[in-house]
Amino acid sequence: MNVASHSISTPDKDWWRGAVIYQIYPRSYQDSNGDGIGDLKGITARLPHVASLGVDAIWISPFFTSPMRDFGYDVSDYENVDSIFGTLVDFDTMIAEAHRLGIRVMIDLVISHSSDQHPWFVQSRSSKTNAKADWYVWADAKPDGTPPNNWLSIFGGSAWAWDPTRMQYYMHNFLTSQPDMNLHNPEVQDRLLDVVRFWLNRGVDGFRLDTINFYFHDTQLRDNPALAPERRNASTAPAVNPYNFQEHIYDKNRPENLAFLKRFRAVLEEFPAIAAVGEVGDSQRGLEIVGEYTSGNDKMHMCYAFEFLAPDPLTPERVEEVMEDFEAAAPDGWACWAFSNHDVMRHVSRWGGMVADHDAFAKLYASLLLTLRGSVCLYQGEELALTEADLAYQDLQDPYGIQFWPEFKGRDGCRTPMVWDSQVAQGGFSTVKPWLPVPVEHILRAVSVQLGDETSVLEHYRRFIAFRKLHPAFAKGEIEFEVAQGDTLVFTREYGNEKLLCIFNMSPAEAAVILPAGEWQALTGHGFTSNNYGDKIDIPAWGAYFARLA
Repeated sequence: MNVASHSISTPDKDWWRGAVIYQIYPRSYQDSNGDGIGDLKGITARLPHVASLGVDAIWISPFFTSPMRDFGYDVSDYENVDSIFGTLVDFDTMIAEAHRLGIRVMIDLVISHSSDQHPWFVQSRSSKTNAKADWYVWADAKPDGTPPNNWLSIFGGSAWAWDPTRMQYYMHNFLTSQPDMNLHNPEVQDRLLDVVRFWLNRGVDGFRLDTINFYFHDTQLRDNPALAPERRNASTAPAVNPYNFQEHIYDKNRPENLAFLKRFRAVLEEFPAIAAVGEVGDSQRGLEIVGEYTSGNDKMHMCYAFEFLAPDPLTPERVEEVMEDFEAAAPDGWACWAFSNHDVMRHVSRWGGMVADHDAFAKLYASLLLTLRGSVCLYQGEELALTEADLAYQDLQDPYGIQFWPEFKGRDGCRTPMVWDSQVAQGGFSTVKPWLPVPVEHILRAVSVQLGDETSVLEHYRRFIAFRKLHPAFAKGEIEFEVAQGDTLVFTREYGNEKLLCIFNMSPAEAAVILPAGEWQALTGHGFTSNNYGDKIDIPAWGAYFARLA
């Protein structure tokens, strides 16, 4: 395996714009100590694989101390590593190795809520008068004893849980064991920004902010209005979840968040070349909120919403609609697009489950993602075209899936272990039975099977990321859509003196496409082939064509 080792010691404040970021879910990447759970030493050992892809950075899902009710997204100590994953020394070693290989490191910051086992919450719930009594969102019951309002948890049921010690309800947007912090309290903001500095001082290059639009709530605790059925969608919560029945204007998406994000950005500016991406979870105003949070160059560097993580089929019309909606909502903002992550069904199953040529489909969608305007997040195993694992109920670990089974099977299907070696038990992930089973069909797609096979999906990812880097217009250029021709998506990317044409045949049949006006020179090095007849191109099923304006 050829690994390009290069220094990132020279700060580039704009490195994030157009960056390709590889998401690692640490529980499932590599087990180094034989307990069936991935860890930081395992990530360090596999960084050469990441470097060989040519990505700019990794984003690591939470590894902080946690009771693991939500597998790390319930933090009980923000400034330490959970023993399952290793130690702070292991983290420092991982950072050093990543930087040696030219990879920046972003970590997942979960500050909208903590674990109910966090010392802050333990103290907060002990009385109404202690020093941290107002660090979480507490409210009295209604006169009849019911919760303060109609807010719902995204994991099901009321967003309020009763605490018998304080004789009050506390708010939780997710599990009852994940109480929401009260960011209206300046002390809470200050302490959380101290956490940011802690990790920046350890050498991280940025953050992914979990549930960034959930930070603030309406202090008047007003009821959310009902959402008309025709406006409901399943982009951020499954259709079976009554969370979709409300318009979430009071329990999240509050305007007070803008001032806090400016404070957060100011801390980042104390350090060289740091970047942050925010997760915006909202089914109605997602792109609008992204626009608010990334405007003015004084809040988030970039954000992503759920438009391309939703179940809606990805058609040429849908791609153009989302990109143009983003441009309208965030004309000076920047997006970070992803097709898969640790919370949604893998996109090769979500969109391509019935496709006969699985590999061709995976290659096309990878290439599309890597040529859209914005930065890119790739999810571990995506480069192998791993499918969504179909797990038995008894194998489920995710409380979300257990709650809504079988209509919604949860997030375990996209979190199964990475597969490295088809000739070794558990695909080389672990020497023992792992925390989630390794599907047989994934073993057949292990890194060892695909590495060096120029026709494989893995080699296509490596080739196409290199192709992307050859052309700055892909990373930083403007995008303009041409009139769609059948099932083909046609757009141009332009930056400086370079104008590129991108055509994607998003169908299982060959497509004939008339080129836009201009003298186009076909590009090579991307792995696709087409037949060129002057201004007409025949593109194979799930094929693509790229050219430069002469």
